[in-house]
Amino acid sequence: MKWFMSLTALVLLAGFIWIQRAGVKVSYVNGLPAYSGLPNREFLFQQDCYILKLDGSEAAYPLVAGAAQLPVLPAEVVDANIGKSFPGGKILGTVKTGSRIKLISVRREQGRDSTLISFEVLFLDEAERPYPRLDSRLILDHEPEKNGEPPRFLDSVVVPRVKA
Repeated sequence: MKWFMSLTALVLLAGFIWIQRAGVKVSYVNGLPAYSGLPNREFLFQQDCYILKLDGSEAAYPLVAGAAQLPVLPAEVVDANIGKSFPGGKILGTVKTGSRIKLISVRREQGRDSTLISFEVLFLDEAERPYPRLDSRLILDHEPEKNGEPPRFLDSVVVPRVKA
């Protein structure tokens, strides 16, 4: 009986260690100097995009992307595709050109082997949207992260809104 309890304790310990090593730590980094100027900035969509959920994705909110960023998506963004599945996920909605968003939070996801920065964005007409908050990781240029700078939106998809 003692060997059984010892074996059970060893299996539980090994499982705990494996979960800790494979886990992803999520933190909000809005207050760090590199990111402090980003929240509350407003942007406009330059192209139609899909709101989607990827299979196995750990994103806290639905993602946003177009066919240029995720080639498995239908090239033409039409409402008729809402609810349809594509290889690796499902289309939940659409975003039209000219839609206004506000960057509300910067998230850092640290895994054992990688770190990913993503922006949480909120539609300015959130009350009218079934998915008002989105994760924008697929429409970000992550190249600046290699130099310790924050990622930026792909200019072909989203541009800063200039208030008059």
